[in-house]
Amino acid sequence: MTYTRLWAHLFAMCLRREPLSSWLLIGLLTLNAVVFAGIGLALKSTVDAIVAGDAGSAVIWACTTAGAYALDQSINAVAYPIRAHITEKVGHFEIEPAIMRASAKLPEIDHLEHQEYLDRITAVRGKSWAVVGTVWSVVEAGSTVVRLALTLVILGNVSAWLLVMLLCIAVQIWLDRRGQSGQKRAELDLARHDRTQRHLFQLGVSGKAGKEIRTAEVGPNLIDRLTAASERVRTIRARGQLVSASWSVAGWMVFALGYTAVIGLVAVRVRDGQATAGDVMMAATIGALLREVVEKAVWTTADATGSVRVLEPYLWLKEYVEGRGADTAETPAPRRLNDGITLDALTFSYQGTCGAAIEDVSVHLPAGSVVAVVGEYGSGKSTLVKMLAKLHRPRSGRVLIDGTDLQDIDTESWRTAMSAAFQDFGRYQTTFAEAVGIGDLEHGTADARRAAVSAADAEVLLSRLPDGESTQLGSEFGGVDLSEGQWQKVALARSCMRPEPLLFVLDEPTASLDAPSENAVFESYTARAKSIAAATGAVTVIVSHRFSTVAGADLILVMKQGRLVESGSHGELLDAGGLYAELYRIHADSYVDNPLV
Repeated sequence: MTYTRLWAHLFAMCLRREPLSSWLLIGLLTLNAVVFAGIGLALKSTVDAIVAGDAGSAVIWACTTAGAYALDQSINAVAYPIRAHITEKVGHFEIEPAIMRASAKLPEIDHLEHQEYLDRITAVRGKSWAVVGTVWSVVEAGSTVVRLALTLVILGNVSAWLLVMLLCIAVQIWLDRRGQSGQKRAELDLARHDRTQRHLFQLGVSGKAGKEIRTAEVGPNLIDRLTAASERVRTIRARGQLVSASWSVAGWMVFALGYTAVIGLVAVRVRDGQATAGDVMMAATIGALLREVVEKAVWTTADATGSVRVLEPYLWLKEYVEGRGADTAETPAPRRLNDGITLDALTFSYQGTCGAAIEDVSVHLPAGSVVAVVGEYGSGKSTLVKMLAKLHRPRSGRVLIDGTDLQDIDTESWRTAMSAAFQDFGRYQTTFAEAVGIGDLEHGTADARRAAVSAADAEVLLSRLPDGESTQLGSEFGGVDLSEGQWQKVALARSCMRPEPLLFVLDEPTASLDAPSENAVFESYTARAKSIAAATGAVTVIVSHRFSTVAGADLILVMKQGRLVESGSHGELLDAGGLYAELYRIHADSYVDNPLV
């Protein structure tokens, strides 16, 4: 999409959302282009009438001059708030939701780990009004250029030499654009450092990180890093602004020299008697005000072209989303698993990494089975379950659902046929009922929430909340702040909202719980998995670093450096004496030494 097409799209958006205000603003800007020229003509007529001794006409033209000037200033005063209203409203109701939809509608989450994508999101965050404002910058620039052109036509009647200023103005605008392009590059260059600066600041004021920061005495180091990141942002931005200002100053020097020379030539024409007194006054007055007109023409033109700083990342985001393509898979998810899920030479790599996160993984997960995935940190466990959830597209290989490639199954259909609790679960600062209920909005009844809370062993947590299900969670909005383990129980309850999923994923579901709570949760989930399996043939996949909790799984997958190195039941793997047996022995020894592990 070109900038012209994007501006047309934004303009149509403004007309649809705010038709009356948009047309009013266009009318005001059009009138503004004409009124200024009228000031000069009325002033010329006033002086000529005075010289001719026509007092009546002189008074009329003087009043006309004053009225035109007052109207010009009034238009400027009224147009700005109307423009602000349009840009803020359209930005809030159109652009921000569009950006969120663009991100959310992508079936995978690769973009959320894509550095360029994150840089562009940082560049447009909180600037939706500026995206809409770009189209009005173009309209205002057009109005100002017309205003300037009419002014020069009037001055050209005094002396054609004044038209030479058009060349000076063109040079000035070109030089100013050069400076704006450099500033645009600087804004993109500093986006990463700006994000680092914000992240460090949030760490510094975070209650959760505050304990570690103080006990480790890393506060000064954190401040040093924040200062360094802030200095990089300031340096890059200042450099861009300095370059932009240098080009702008050069442009103004060209204009000033040209204008001075042309006015000198007009003075000679006046001396030779080739201009009337009215022409002299008009040239002098309009010439004095011309600086303001030229300055505004340059500013609005530069603002229109400089708006690329915001449009470029917004347009990049639109093209990125469109380039990913819509989900064209149409096969619905099956109602029941009969054979199960098969991983066929599955391989995936994260962008910007050298090695594969998972590589050539082949295994069959039988329908109705409870599957445990174990391995050391960084072995590819979480990546594997994200592939099952269709959150990443395989680099090669396939995930087969009863023989059908997962990529051919409609993503929305598959997502509604599964439930998951991920290791990096969300902490939704809303009411307890909503934080649990969003696990299945379509069937989020009170009975369903109670069943989910019971399955997650979160009944005690709910009973301790001051307002029960209506309790606001999270301190950010004045609610009850939960411990890490309590937040995890809310996430577990949320994952249980769908009563009969085909795939039930639990990625380190009890990492923040103590051993007794973990045991209670796994007993509940094991019973639930068997119940679901009987109804839908569901596969339950559990990722855990605690081997004591996975011994009862039907199938255990052992991952190492992205590869599946062993698979089998607990007994089979112990008898094999391989990596699983070694890790299980280490875990068992540590549990004897510390039963709370």
